[in-house]
Amino acid sequence: MAAFIAENFRFLSLFFKSKDVMIFNGLVALGTVGSEELFSVMAFHCPCSPARNYIYGLAAIGVPALALFLIGVVWNNHTWNLVAECHKRGTKNFSAAATFLLFGSIMGRAAVAPVTWSVFSLLRGEAYICALSEFVQPASLDKFPAEYGAEVLARFPCRDVPANLTRFRDEVTRRLKYESQLFGWLLIGIVAVLIFLTKCLKHCCSPLSYRQEAYWDQYRSNEDKLFRRTAEVHSRVLAATNVKQFFGFVALDKEEKEMVQEFPVESAQPSPQWNAITGVYIYREDKGFPLYSRLHKWAKGVEGNGPSPEAHEMLFLAS
Repeated sequence: MAAFIAENFRFLSLFFKSKDVMIFNGLVALGTVGSEELFSVMAFHCPCSPARNYIYGLAAIGVPALALFLIGVVWNNHTWNLVAECHKRGTKNFSAAATFLLFGSIMGRAAVAPVTWSVFSLLRGEAYICALSEFVQPASLDKFPAEYGAEVLARFPCRDVPANLTRFRDEVTRRLKYESQLFGWLLIGIVAVLIFLTKCLKHCCSPLSYRQEAYWDQYRSNEDKLFRRTAEVHSRVLAATNVKQFFGFVALDKEEKEMVQEFPVESAQPSPQWNAITGVYIYREDKGFPLYSRLHKWAKGVEGNGPSPEAHEMLFLAS
């Protein structure tokens, strides 16, 4: 059973990594919606107390969004490519446009889940009502009793109010939910416009044709899959070689014995080679021939990653 679950998990992982970024972002959004629903049902309980409502309501929207954003940044391969680039080579080879696109890619990918969380929190309205109920001006409510103030208004989300205030509670809830949903729809519209403008800008500024970009995307995907698969085999064979050298023998199953015989490995790759293929990649052409990745550039023996007068520049935005 454990092997079956592990195999299916691996399949799903490869499936999601191999598909279009928009599909992946959609799945992240759907997962965030489910998490938000679960949080609202099981974890959200407005304190219905002055001064506490505002902090709790904003925290219910902002803290999970912040956590999801940080997780998105950590999960993004570009983040660690940038860290490796700054550590090994610095950012002197980047133009301002390339740096902006790189950070935009990292932030844009990381923002999918927190924006989704914020939108659905606003559309539900519970956190917004909890946060702002005590700030509703009693004067804006027709014939609201003068003896009641913010302390009673803060209890409106919990329906813990005197019977004569039921009508005002419904009015306040309806008003705040309207505002919350309005902000949610506006946020959806703003994000949609930003995505549209980003897509247009990307295709307008790209030096590559649509077909070459599609080929580049296929190359990146295939290179990544083959690299991971080969690295797994290489590391396993190298480990078997080292274990055998230590113990004098190594316990291998039939498949692993065939693997060791078919792919002999004597040593690990030297660090300069790993450094050469690690980091942020800026699209380059060598004498008119495209170089699609750092590994491709290393295989062709091309040195450096800085801009040159005859080279096109386009940020490597691999998924």
